[in-house]
Amino acid sequence: MTSRARRFAGLLLLALAGLVLAALLDGRGSPGDRATDATRIVTDVTNRAPAADAATRGPGGPAHGPAVVPAVVPAVVPDPASSDPVARGAYLALAGNCAGCHTARGGRPYAGGRGIETPFGTIYASNLTPDVETGIGAWRGEAFRRALREGRSRDGRALYPAFPYTEYTRISDADADALFAYLRSLEPAREPTPPHALRFPWNLPWLLEGWRLLYFRPARFEPDPARDASWNRGAYLVQGLGHCGACHTARNLLGGQTGTPLGGAATPLRGWHVPSLLDDRDGGVASWTQAETVDWLASGLNTRAIASGPMAQVVANSLQHLVPADLDAMANYLRALPRVERTARAARAELAPGTATLALGAQRYTEHCADCHGERGEGAPPHWPALAGNRTLTMDSPVNAISTVLHGGFPPATRANPRPYGMPPAGPVLDDTEAAALISFLRNAWGHAAPATLAREVNALRPIPVE
Repeated sequence: MTSRARRFAGLLLLALAGLVLAALLDGRGSPGDRATDATRIVTDVTNRAPAADAATRGPGGPAHGPAVVPAVVPAVVPDPASSDPVARGAYLALAGNCAGCHTARGGRPYAGGRGIETPFGTIYASNLTPDVETGIGAWRGEAFRRALREGRSRDGRALYPAFPYTEYTRISDADADALFAYLRSLEPAREPTPPHALRFPWNLPWLLEGWRLLYFRPARFEPDPARDASWNRGAYLVQGLGHCGACHTARNLLGGQTGTPLGGAATPLRGWHVPSLLDDRDGGVASWTQAETVDWLASGLNTRAIASGPMAQVVANSLQHLVPADLDAMANYLRALPRVERTARAARAELAPGTATLALGAQRYTEHCADCHGERGEGAPPHWPALAGNRTLTMDSPVNAISTVLHGGFPPATRANPRPYGMPPAGPVLDDTEAAALISFLRNAWGHAAPATLAREVNALRPIPVE
């Protein structure tokens, strides 16, 4: 089928689904009710999904002090260079952060059951242990490769792209086989996967086939002969096994990746802004040194930045376990990404915070922040980050600043930083107006310039459930 024919078929299937949905919704409630329902579908992932950074908090709850990350300990010693496919697969499972989705809170490692919130409903991760009835015990290697590379289950059903086969399609056959060998070595767990809870019409299998025609093409990773081996290894890890683009690439309302690869998400994910890795003012690292980038990947902090929110979980459960050569390769690739900087935000006087707002924010800063971050926002890096020039405050989106103030900032516990200092949440002691004033002050102090943060923006992020 030609590319044009595939696109036409996908659009036809989606159009039919739209007509069915419109017919069913016609006459149900007032237009205002229907608008509210549509808004809820789009924003549900922000307001209901768990904030992953809470998993990095210590047993005593939010506090200054060490953060504890529940670790998934493989039964074998992970080794990417081992001749034993089980040992190599154990390493690959860590590099791909497979347990991050396929382990329910308090559940058996890799036994599935974790709910993945999406704008279309909840998708439950499957059981990857070798249980014959509820896991992959009856699978063969070729079926597992097809799931990774083509996004189809053992029986041929299309898989929902919450499982990032759009990135895993680049995984090599050898790595897929090693990963399968490791998962087959685990102790079987009899844990049935709950049925997905998707809203109509997103629960229709043929609609998923239409989505695949539009937004998915099986592919292989092709090394760039103009680049060295380290860069190509980094590209393979970032583009494929690490599936960075699954979060760091913008999606449209149908969930298809339509933005510039690694150019950042357009809407918050789990209450956090997902930055562009191509823009140094957002999340890019081109201006960092190689050592700074490796340090951040391995430990979640350096003198420039601290990983928090969902990224802290990625560092804790995946990146810190990579061998130095792979961390170095990822740093090489990320630092060499083309720079695609957004147009600088134009200063608009009518959007700037007023004098009273800045005064209230400065007062709350003195009361709650200055002891650690300093009167001039200088901090004491790396554990107490500087706020002057901090890109959490200077990026266009205020979302990460809001989430950090409300819910706290908790770096991951890693081998390189086993007792990280966490920032306690100010949400319980600041109302929406006070928090908005504090963030407005932070985003306009020390040479920063940003529009005022509004109380309603704070309120929208306040009710995010915290694990």
